[in-house]
Amino acid sequence: MLTPQDELLCHQLPTTFDHVLQSDLRWTERIVMYGFDTSGSVNVMTGMARYPNRNVMDAYAMVTVDGSKAHVVRLSREISGRYDGLGSWQVGPYRYEVVEPLRKVRATLGDNDHGLRLQLDFDAEFPAYEQEPAFFRSRGRVREDARRYYQNGRISGWLEVEGERIDIDPDTWWFGRDHSWGTRHGGGGGSLSEGEGLQPSDIPDGVLYFMGIFQFEDELVHFAQRETADGQRWHFEGTVVPRIDSGAPPMPIVSVEHDLQFREDFRIVRGGTFHTVGADGSTRDFAITPINDFWPGLAGYDMYRGYASGLWKGPRYSDGFTVNLSDTDELRQVSMLSETLCRVEHNGKVGHGLVEMVFMGRNERYGYAGY
Repeated sequence: MLTPQDELLCHQLPTTFDHVLQSDLRWTERIVMYGFDTSGSVNVMTGMARYPNRNVMDAYAMVTVDGSKAHVVRLSREISGRYDGLGSWQVGPYRYEVVEPLRKVRATLGDNDHGLRLQLDFDAEFPAYEQEPAFFRSRGRVREDARRYYQNGRISGWLEVEGERIDIDPDTWWFGRDHSWGTRHGGGGGSLSEGEGLQPSDIPDGVLYFMGIFQFEDELVHFAQRETADGQRWHFEGTVVPRIDSGAPPMPIVSVEHDLQFREDFRIVRGGTFHTVGADGSTRDFAITPINDFWPGLAGYDMYRGYASGLWKGPRYSDGFTVNLSDTDELRQVSMLSETLCRVEHNGKVGHGLVEMVFMGRNERYGYAGY
């Protein structure tokens, strides 16, 4: 069917914009916004996703206060018969707007029955930059074929948790966002059941994936790496990004080494260093000090409390709840993907950032014997 997007002169397929190239149920388009008060008192993760081959669009917001409680709202709707306009998309009381392409976006969670509201206005301080393409096959089928871009910037607005308003001070917050699309693997719809009779997924004996996004006054440092249990690198990306109007070019990072320490209850970083080598031969060391953590699985990246992103829950759905983050049994249900918000030090400079990690199974470097 025709949608507002079909007015644009940018079709890439001989069909309308409500379709994608393939029928794979894992095909997803997703936006995510994430950040924290660098004092460690509060952090937020929010976003939405569209699953055209599942007829599902969903959204979520998660606010963590004092590292002790996560307040979560999850929303879902069917797509059929409703296609949003060119610059905004909505799921129930949640709305995402592109104010200025690749510069300014806004996320709003309006009145609802779950005790959480927000308005976030993002203004880019660094240019959007692309992820290294990810294409992998496993057991005869495409395991992953996805693209993404990231961006960091200045955030303003407010959060409201159980009637208490938290005004965001742009001078004390670190904030980033990303936008991805394609065939996904893992959390966030990539691992939902596609029916009976499929060969089970190939499960390696160990996986270490990490991503760092470290922001300083004059530059943003990004890297991501996937390794086998024996430390062999099989996917990598890295870039040093200048400020958005500096006129300076980005500089590729060609390798990264790590020396990390982990919590006793989860394989989540509690300190350590990353060492990078740039395309120009320059080397850098980044020491991280964790401030707090959050778990995307609570908001839908894993199956949790009967829901996961991309799951059909009917024409309209919402739920909301609070999670006690000291309850390790509760967190083990969603502990595969973790996000650690950090203070970062490099060559006398102090910045802040995010370390995202999936660390499972055997690992020779850090002495883990198995799952």
